[in-house]
Amino acid sequence: MNDTRQVLERSFATHDGVQLFYRHWPCRTAERRGCVVMFHRGHEHSGRMAHVADELDLPDFDVFAWDARGHGRSPGERGYSPSFAASVRDVQTFIEHIRDTYGIAEADMAILAQSVGAVLVATWAHDYAPRVRCLVLASPAFKVKLYVPLARPGLRLLQKLRGNFFVNSYVKSKFLTHDPVRQASYDADPLITRPISVNILLALYEAAERVVADAQAITVPTQLLISGADWVVHHGPQHTFFERLGTPVKEKHVLPGFYHDTLGEADRQRSLGLARAFILRRFSETPQRVDLRHADKSGATFEEAAALSRPLPLLSPRGFFWALARLNMKIGGWLSDGVRLGHETGFDSGSTLDYVYRNTPAGCGPLGRLIDRQYLDSIGWRGIRQRKLHLEELLRKAMDALAAEGRPVRLLDIAAGHGRYALEAMEGYARRPQAIVLRDFSELNVGQGAALIEQKGLRDIARFERGDAFDRASVAAVRPQPTIGIVSGLYELFPDNDLVCRSLAGMADAIEPGAYLVYTGQPWHPQLELIARALTSHRGGQAWVMRRRTQAEMDQLVADAGFDKIDQRIDEWGIFSVSLARRRNS
Repeated sequence: MNDTRQVLERSFATHDGVQLFYRHWPCRTAERRGCVVMFHRGHEHSGRMAHVADELDLPDFDVFAWDARGHGRSPGERGYSPSFAASVRDVQTFIEHIRDTYGIAEADMAILAQSVGAVLVATWAHDYAPRVRCLVLASPAFKVKLYVPLARPGLRLLQKLRGNFFVNSYVKSKFLTHDPVRQASYDADPLITRPISVNILLALYEAAERVVADAQAITVPTQLLISGADWVVHHGPQHTFFERLGTPVKEKHVLPGFYHDTLGEADRQRSLGLARAFILRRFSETPQRVDLRHADKSGATFEEAAALSRPLPLLSPRGFFWALARLNMKIGGWLSDGVRLGHETGFDSGSTLDYVYRNTPAGCGPLGRLIDRQYLDSIGWRGIRQRKLHLEELLRKAMDALAAEGRPVRLLDIAAGHGRYALEAMEGYARRPQAIVLRDFSELNVGQGAALIEQKGLRDIARFERGDAFDRASVAAVRPQPTIGIVSGLYELFPDNDLVCRSLAGMADAIEPGAYLVYTGQPWHPQLELIARALTSHRGGQAWVMRRRTQAEMDQLVADAGFDKIDQRIDEWGIFSVSLARRRNS
């Protein structure tokens, strides 16, 4: 083991202003090669991983490790976070802080995470598509062994009855590691957080199930270390995760006899040696991205959409089930205004989205309004409303950036629907844009959007016109030249990447160098089959079959068009993302 490294104690402001504590071990050589960012397991803190900074034996790498909110020396109620998604976003904010404070590019970062920290990192890699060099995930807690029958549904029921509460960890130090020194330090550590908030425990399961099911979306080179005698988490989901990973550069190592504290076991030089070798191999090679530009023609999301496109035999159990679902939707349309509008204009139409944004149930009598309320509260529509809030937030961020640079604000939305999100982003905003151009291919949307401009009192700066978002020349010719381009909810409806590339090329032609693009994505949806089997599209009433684009695929198409992504938001379910990118100067 090398001599103990110098450690610096720091803090950073995460996305909601909370100051999180972290430790920084600077590199011990004149030239830094990169950095390792470490994420501790549940209940613990960065001090429990301090030994790793020395024992990894990477003197030319900086090492960083945080205390997650509600843990260690970071503030917040012990074991609590507002949501699992908030903690995932904390990961993103921490990475941005390291990048901006220490001048270390994402591509020069290796991520080392254990247990719950590994699930946070895997979710972050899925939802944010970072360009880091590699991931090392040690015993990710994709499925915790609760040992009590029906524990999850019981906890969920109690949460509904009592509100949020805390569950104490049953894990004893002797089940974490064979190392008696580590056991004693665990038992004596006053910063160990034994309770965990039930909202985080349940959300941990949900996020883990989603990430394991869709691990193909993760294209970062990944090493998985599995403790062979783990008393805390199940092995099965770890193996499934590895098999489904979307990166061709992946390793899996099962360590016989190891307990859950994979990086703190008595024989941990085995696990740390594997991690060290993997990190060094990744830094000895030029990073290669997985080319996703043709994911519309082959691969997991292509096959998923193709399967959803195939009709089911009516007399099969699934065929009968979805026929019944379509009948229920038809009956619902007799009573619910929202369902009726979806049947008339398409559930993916601008009119339907505007109705969802307004979020006011209407229908035939109390029963119709109750059905409409349930319809509006479906997880997809809740995600759409959160997407609207994220759009408005990033629009204002782009406008603030332009104002700080002394540049004019001129908006262009190439597929605006009724334009509500763009226009309502202006409400309460101190600086009015110089121009707003909203476009849509639907004459109905153009008419409704023009009326909304009038209603919002923006006719002096805004206009609504008909236009084809996939016509490169038409988009490029829009005047005045925009400094913020918006494309929201459009590309998700069209599986063809060639169409999307033409549209993005038009946006790149239109938007000034150094100006901004706000774009949306749909990397995940829990109701894809319901949508495909029971809902209809605005395109001639045909089935609404969506091909998901992973965040990595969407970001790659945007980057190839000449934009650099600089920020992102995503809802707590991981369904809809909103990203902000800047047009490169060349």
